[in-house]
Amino acid sequence: MANPQCCANPPTPNHDAGEGKVVESFGGLRSYLAKRFEAPNLRNIADKVASSGYFVVVPDFFHGNAYVPGDDVHVWIKEHTTDKGFEEAKPVIDVLKEQGVSVVGAAGYCWGAKVVAELAKANEIQAAVMLHPSFITDDDIKEVKCPIAILGAETDVTAPPEQVKQFEQVLSSSNTGIGYFVKIFPGVSHGWTVRYDNNDAAAVKSAEEALADMTDWFNKNLSEPEVAALLP
Repeated sequence: MANPQCCANPPTPNHDAGEGKVVESFGGLRSYLAKRFEAPNLRNIADKVASSGYFVVVPDFFHGNAYVPGDDVHVWIKEHTTDKGFEEAKPVIDVLKEQGVSVVGAAGYCWGAKVVAELAKANEIQAAVMLHPSFITDDDIKEVKCPIAILGAETDVTAPPEQVKQFEQVLSSSNTGIGYFVKIFPGVSHGWTVRYDNNDAAAVKSAEEALADMTDWFNKNLSEPEVAALLP
């Protein structure tokens, strides 16, 4: 479930952030392409992943209607369900494949982690990364069909360390042989990977460590010559 941590310290939209480009339709969604959508930190993350050799897509699953502090978060979530995000992600992956991409990895932050879980359960992707996930259950973890990394925060009401460790237990006891990596970052809170202050050296260091872990996971599990990363 969502809690105030999910919506704390929202990014200031910046239409000019990043070195990639915005296209009005990629699989039906306005998207940021790098070789939350106007969130400068997320665009910079996409650029850095792309610099490792990936074609990166950041779809605007919220259709320009990101959560605004002060709004009723429960109403907003009902209007922006992860089920809808999952369905909208599939045409994006179809377009990637039409363009010659052979394997796809997906990383999901908070809300996006549930979308990534559904893609992993449906065999739509070949590697998954969840960062400070929301809405994830043990049953979701049991059903994933591709290598998965889960990065959690020491201070997180939505996905507390105990729950993240439980996810690790589920994965370790599985007989599927699916690769996994689970890590809890000390001294950080929910959202630390994307909603950090660039003037806070410690916050930047933790976020960059998470980015390195995510990229390493993709490098380890996406070995084909034409690959893409989807960041919901």
